[in-house]
Amino acid sequence: MEWWIVYLLMGLFVGFFAGLLGIGGGLILVTLMVYLFTLQGFPEDRILHMALGTSIASIIFTSISSLRAHHKHGAVRWDIVRGAIPGLIVGTLLGTLVADQLKSKYLAIFFVVFVYYSAIQMFANAKPRPSRQLPGKFGLNLVSVVVGIVSALVGVGGGVMTIPLMSMCNVPMRNAIGTSAALGLPIAIAGTAGFIATGLGKDHLPAFSMGYVYLPALIGIVIGTLVTVPWGAKMAHTMPVSRLKKIFAVILFILASKMLWTLF
Repeated sequence: MEWWIVYLLMGLFVGFFAGLLGIGGGLILVTLMVYLFTLQGFPEDRILHMALGTSIASIIFTSISSLRAHHKHGAVRWDIVRGAIPGLIVGTLLGTLVADQLKSKYLAIFFVVFVYYSAIQMFANAKPRPSRQLPGKFGLNLVSVVVGIVSALVGVGGGVMTIPLMSMCNVPMRNAIGTSAALGLPIAIAGTAGFIATGLGKDHLPAFSMGYVYLPALIGIVIGTLVTVPWGAKMAHTMPVSRLKKIFAVILFILASKMLWTLF
């Protein structure tokens, strides 16, 4: 029961910052779950895999909620979504297969490097200058495959990649954010299916696991985020978001460094 409460509190915390700062929360979820799963004595060689699978499964629910809100405001570019879905699904499934084959230490290196990159971008509040148009069908699918692979390997919905990419291609930021929310859904569904399938039959996984998705953590996270995401979004209009984003980036950097130190 104590762990259920911890996962709920984690969902409340991550959901608030996700709504406040406009981030999906996957990176911070994975780093926190690695610590919690370690404390619970889960198999060391599968802790990061379970954190990734559980994180990406939670994105199904947060993505649906965010997608509906952005669609009501006409902010979703459905032409981009339709063109990207096949590549995202293929890439995400490939990513889950790659993650299953990688040892935890190598997977951790990739994850931490990605977190460092994201934290630096967040701290600097980097905004790419629009410089080109969206690629054609082949180019869009190719980029989508890469986004799907990386998303599966780090347990995120892809927003940290898709928003800057669309912004570079002269998609207005409002549409880039709304479209990114829609793109996160196929990534999350494919990623969840992949992490469940690759985790089935693995030895020593804890009770209440569905492949690499740990259900108690998933339930607590989803309940927490659904409560605090709207609150965080509302507070974004009254709090110094740019300063909080820098603080959050520093916390993310420290947690990733500690995770790397612990694994090695």
